[in-house]
Amino acid sequence: MIEINYPHYPFKIRPNEASTRVGNEKDKSKDQIFDPFRKRWILLTPEEWVRQNILQYLVQVCQYPSAIIAVEKSIQLGELQKRFDILIYNNDKPWMIIECKEANVAINDKTIAQLYQYQQVLEAEYLFASNGHETIGAQIKSGKLHALQNFPEYL
Repeated sequence: MIEINYPHYPFKIRPNEASTRVGNEKDKSKDQIFDPFRKRWILLTPEEWVRQNILQYLVQVCQYPSAIIAVEKSIQLGELQKRFDILIYNNDKPWMIIECKEANVAINDKTIAQLYQYQQVLEAEYLFASNGHETIGAQIKSGKLHALQNFPEYL
């Protein structure tokens, strides 16, 4: 398990514009958060809150350059179109995949299987999963997973 002490960040949050209109009942009560990586307002779901805090941890604490971080991009898995949460590049190649879950969702075998699916396409060296409270990570060496106690240093 990796311990994360999230840094303070002045998140920009606003009421969801859809809450004043008739629309999707599920989205009506949710606020929006400004994502500085995607440069747009995003519905503030519990998973998005975890993603935004992980992103700030990576940039502020781990000192990863924001220019090497991709957020919620589509990839093709066979005939399926999927979206990874966070992908970090190193030398223009996928280096680390991070899967985010909302706080009340356990990191389990299903989460690990999801990371493996992405790994089959992206071939990243590092895999991480977090629900904001629990974070696990591994490095792939010689086809085997090696558990990590922290995020690797970006070189």
